Amino acid sequence: MEKATFGLDENIASALTYVLGFITGIIFFLVEKENKTVRFNAAQSIIVFLGLFIVGVVLSFIPFIGFLVFLIWIVELILWIVLIIKSYQGEKFKLPVVGDMAESWV
Repeated sequence: MEKATFGLDENIASALTYVLGFITGIIFFLVEKENKTVRFNAAQSIIVFLGLFIVGVVLSFIPFIGFLVFLIWIVELILWIVLIIKSYQGEKFKLPVVGDMAESWV
């Protein structure tokens, strides 16, 4: 198994890119320069979780549809769990649209 910048195995570093959402995604994306798998997961984490965070903040200010924030939180939680598990298993789990964007960043 290939190693990442922090001396971690690739699958562990990839899973860690999702742990704190876009925050760990940004950290790993800026620090990891060599491992394309870790960079892909970090970019995907940034795009997905920062995007959902922004949508949630915007919706919370709109009267009568603020309840959608709860639905976004549920989607975010499910995605978070799936992405951590898949990346830890060493599987490249590419989300539709977002995965293509993340690949272009790498």
